Amino acid sequence: MHERIYLSLAQMGGSEQAFIKEAFDTNWVVPLGPNVDAFEKDLEAFIGEERHIVALASGTAAIHLGLLQLGVGPGDEVVCQSFTFAASANPVAYLGAKPVYVDSEADTWNMSPRFLEEAILDRKAKTGKYPKAIVPVHLYGMPARMDEIGAVAAKYGIPIMEDAAEAIGSEYKGRKCGAFGEFGALSFNGNKMITTSGGGALICRTGEEARRTMFYATQARENRPYYYHEHIGYNYRMSNICAGIGRGQMLVLAGHIARRRAIHALYTGLLEDIKGVEVMQNPGAEYDSNFWLTCMTVDPAVCGMTADDIRLRLEAENIESRLLWRPMHMRLSMRIVRSTATARPSGFSTRDCAFLQARRSRTNRSGRLPM
Repeated sequence: MHERIYLSLAQMGGSEQAFIKEAFDTNWVVPLGPNVDAFEKDLEAFIGEERHIVALASGTAAIHLGLLQLGVGPGDEVVCQSFTFAASANPVAYLGAKPVYVDSEADTWNMSPRFLEEAILDRKAKTGKYPKAIVPVHLYGMPARMDEIGAVAAKYGIPIMEDAAEAIGSEYKGRKCGAFGEFGALSFNGNKMITTSGGGALICRTGEEARRTMFYATQARENRPYYYHEHIGYNYRMSNICAGIGRGQMLVLAGHIARRRAIHALYTGLLEDIKGVEVMQNPGAEYDSNFWLTCMTVDPAVCGMTADDIRLRLEAENIESRLLWRPMHMRLSMRIVRSTATARPSGFSTRDCAFLQARRSRTNRSGRLPM
């Protein structure tokens, strides 16, 4: 059997070791230092729009600190899309607030602007107040319909905490994902487009927001000649070692994005004649997904097999693939925090969906989908 092909494996570019060595040689092995500063500047140049970026320990930490600065706290509600990874909503629970889930639209698989507005009005009618924040997600790298989501948010004066953890390099109408909200979150986990082993970043609109983020991420220590704290803080800053990996990864980011898009195009071509299988595509010219993961839906009645049948067949060939995220309102952990699902279903179901490996191993270059 051939070498295992993983779903989404970190790929080093070759220069990461030099930045790590520099950190060791200069004894910068703490959660600050030249690599952290330079990595943040590289990210700011990539995202553009004069955004300020703070490197953190994870994308989850970024969402947490973004929501914290938006004033989310006990008794508040935060609108999230149900079809997402748990880290999009878990920080809501950290802050003692309650997630309110809305359904996705079929063409992007992301938050439906129509259902978002219905959820906002529903919560206002039932609780007497609007949700405190909105957390749209660019799922699997596909941009959400941010102009319409932003218009709804502005109409009711609700800020956006944008989850772009899976979408670095994706664009909507020529703008980088992560730059639409008051805050945006990126992830550099080991399975993402680029990695820092573990890490993330918070995209901020203002320098003051970035300073507050660094304050909370370093245990909220006051600027005094002794340890003094007036606020609850967190140990969320990225280490100078991990940031060194990130600096090297930024040098190969464009190539990684191009490779993922090429793999998506490969699967699209190979599967286009198989009835009952549909590979997720950009819905229109205004969308430019990084295709972090190549996703497909399966109609068992037409295809003759389910998504899980395909997963098991790939596994037999030593190829990792997975079913799509289980919607958040169906998860036990979110029932424990008393989440609320308000918008009616759109008819979009994740039961017969799967995603395929996004990156072939170095030893499998045949360009064929083993099935």
